[in-house]
Amino acid sequence: MGKITVWTRQHKNVWEVLEKNGRYTPKKEYIAMENQEHTDIILRAYDWLVQNGPDAKNRPADVLYPVWVSFERAATMMPGDNGIILELCVEADSITPVNITKWGMILNYSYIPKDAADDKRHQELLKLYGINDVRAVMTQFYPEIKREITDSWKRLFEDDVKVGNDLKYGTIWELKREYVVRVLTENEA
Repeated sequence: MGKITVWTRQHKNVWEVLEKNGRYTPKKEYIAMENQEHTDIILRAYDWLVQNGPDAKNRPADVLYPVWVSFERAATMMPGDNGIILELCVEADSITPVNITKWGMILNYSYIPKDAADDKRHQELLKLYGINDVRAVMTQFYPEIKREITDSWKRLFEDDVKVGNDLKYGTIWELKREYVVRVLTENEA
C-alpha cells in the first residue's frame, strides 16, 4: 500500500523517549494519568481493542496498548500544556482504522447496532428489563445482554455498519524515531 502521513498528539516526554530510545509504546500508567477516575472503564475498552482488533496478531509481545493517530492534521487535538504533535510517515497497512463514533460507543459500553431495526430491537430489550447498556455491562445480573453488547463491538471494524459520521482515526502498535517527520509544539500546531 505504501507510506502515508498521519499525526499523533503526545506528551513532550514521548519525543524525549523517542530521541533517547528510538521507540515508544504506551504504558498502562500513562493511560491512567490521562484518564484519572475513569481509568478502569477506559482500560476495559482498550483491552477489548487490543484483543479483538484486526491487527492483534501483529502486536509486538512487549506492547500493551496502541498509539492513536489522525489521518488529518486538523483533526488532531491541540497539544495543550506539555503537549506536542508528531507528524509521522508510516506504512498504511500498519494502521488499523477506527470509526470514532463507534469507538465512543465502546467507551460508553453501548451496543453498536447493525442497522435501525437492530437498534430498535435492542432498545426494546433494554426497556423490557428496565436497564441501560452500561448497567448490563457493568453488573453480573444480565450476562446474555452483556454478551450481546460486547459481541456487537466487533462492528467497530465493519465498514458496512454505519453509525454517526464516518470520521476515522487509527491505531498503530508503536512509535519509532524513524517515523517522525516533524515535531510541532503548541505554537506551531
